[in-house]
Amino acid sequence: MPHHTCSTIGAVLIGVLACTPVATADRPADSLVANQALEWNQIFIDTLIATNTANAFSQRLGAIVHSAMFDAYNGIERRYTRIHEERTAPRGASRRAAVVAAAYTTLAQLFPTRQADLELIYSASLAALSDDDGNGGRSRELGVAWGMEVALGILAWRSTDGFGEPYPSFSGGTTVGQWRPTPPAFGPMSAQGLAFTAAFVLPSLAQFDPGPPRGLTSATYGEDFDAVKALGRRIGSTRTADQTALAVFWEGNASVHWNQAANQIARANDLSLSESVRLLAVLNVAMADTAFATWRAKRHYGADASEVTWRPVTAIPLADSDGNPATSADADWLPLVNTPSHPEFPAGHPSQNGAAATVLLSYFDDAQTFTLTTSTQPSRTYTSISKARADGNDARVWGGMHYPSTVRASDGNGEAIARYVNEYAMQSVHGSH
Repeated sequence: MPHHTCSTIGAVLIGVLACTPVATADRPADSLVANQALEWNQIFIDTLIATNTANAFSQRLGAIVHSAMFDAYNGIERRYTRIHEERTAPRGASRRAAVVAAAYTTLAQLFPTRQADLELIYSASLAALSDDDGNGGRSRELGVAWGMEVALGILAWRSTDGFGEPYPSFSGGTTVGQWRPTPPAFGPMSAQGLAFTAAFVLPSLAQFDPGPPRGLTSATYGEDFDAVKALGRRIGSTRTADQTALAVFWEGNASVHWNQAANQIARANDLSLSESVRLLAVLNVAMADTAFATWRAKRHYGADASEVTWRPVTAIPLADSDGNPATSADADWLPLVNTPSHPEFPAGHPSQNGAAATVLLSYFDDAQTFTLTTSTQPSRTYTSISKARADGNDARVWGGMHYPSTVRASDGNGEAIARYVNEYAMQSVHGSH
């Protein structure tokens, strides 16, 4: 495997740019320079952290940014089928400048409070492309104009996707088993707009439905109940110290975690610019469409009084009313991690874990080393994509927020969505990725 001359992970908010890789015979030509897709992916990650953007909103933002980067590159060198942009770039436009401009334009529009920081990084990133001044000195200029044009088109397209529309407040119901607002906020369903947002790629959100949750009087529900009651309780649980730490760590932003993994793995495997823009677009689009499908199912099943969507924090104190002889109530039970304000089934984070891990495993072997960080918890280094996926899923039970069968169904649905996106979107016009 080729090696880089340094291990910098890309541009961070203070404007440090990635180093240049060593040329080798087997590396594609467009990887012989700093990888702007990975640099600006890192800037996206840093921006999510700096703005403390909620997990539920991050997937849509990531898909917008990385779709713009992909279509900007692809309009210059048509290697793949498009996401949205049908036009072709002006002849001679710089691919690297187009990717930078597309990333900057979308990020600046989506994160206006970071405008000053983004402008500084953008200027430095463009200055590093001085060797792109071919085509009579206009290559970089043409690339910038094209990248901005594509980005504005993507932003306009997604401005009508239904995400920002006002929807009536939803608070579930009081039927036994049905979701209702939970402590500490006791608020209505959060991020409800995701349930009504048009997908980037999926033909229908309902097509990717995990199916109904287990029945209230089923043996599976009894097993689910006992597992989360013992493992997820705040005080007196059967968790290990490491399981407690993992529950808190993986409560963080799934888009941050999985983009960190993708960025580091892509660098370690020497992905070219063209390979990187596709990987990051598939990853973020799959995660976004998974978020929309998950929230649609949450809203659908949460509104059905016959389905079991109540959270453990509701179910455990009220277990004497559930009709299941395998459960017993504990009026004082509280979860380790505060319960988010939306129905239990399906689960958001596990669906994201399934989608993201599936995309990465379609590109790479499972044995990969990467370090995940949050703004509040010690970092975690993994040597396996599947291990990170498993920890992220188990963390939802250890945190007291989800039942094991919900986690399994949600992970599987995220995997199915990712497989669809990877197999039907952004396909090589030459027959391979």
